Amino acid sequence: MIIYEDILREFQKQKVRYVLVGGIAVNLLGSLRSTADMDILVEMTDTNLAKIASILKKKGYRVKQPVDPMGIADSKKREDWIKNKHMKAFNFYKENEFKEVDIIIESPISFEEAKDNAVRVRSGGITIPVVSIDNLIKMKKDAGRSIDKLDMEELRKIKKLKRAG
Repeated sequence: MIIYEDILREFQKQKVRYVLVGGIAVNLLGSLRSTADMDILVEMTDTNLAKIASILKKKGYRVKQPVDPMGIADSKKREDWIKNKHMKAFNFYKENEFKEVDIIIESPISFEEAKDNAVRVRSGGITIPVVSIDNLIKMKKDAGRSIDKLDMEELRKIKKLKRAG
């Protein structure tokens, strides 16, 4: 069993259009990295976002922002949040379990590009779309935090090993 498997199973069941990115993606691509949150790049349609928000609410997740989480599924509200509140990610969290799910809003890689080049990883009877190493390196480079620099080094090593193998 992997962390967030219950959510990923529900995503698969309801045909949510997403790609896993961030630290968990780094792990699934072959590196050992400690992380507690799940980052997803998603198709930014009202219908897809409504499925995601409903699943997370049903699983006991809340939002930190003082807004209705279903607002993410309203294109006009979402555009206002992005433009006027400079939203780069929409965060859901589960109190007492230290779990967080971030829907990435601003990314150098589009959902379509990430989806087209995604790696399919099987775990626990589900198939998880994981961002490709090259696209994850682009995302990490754009974020520029120290952890992202370490992740990029590891991802380059993994890529080199896969080419050699």
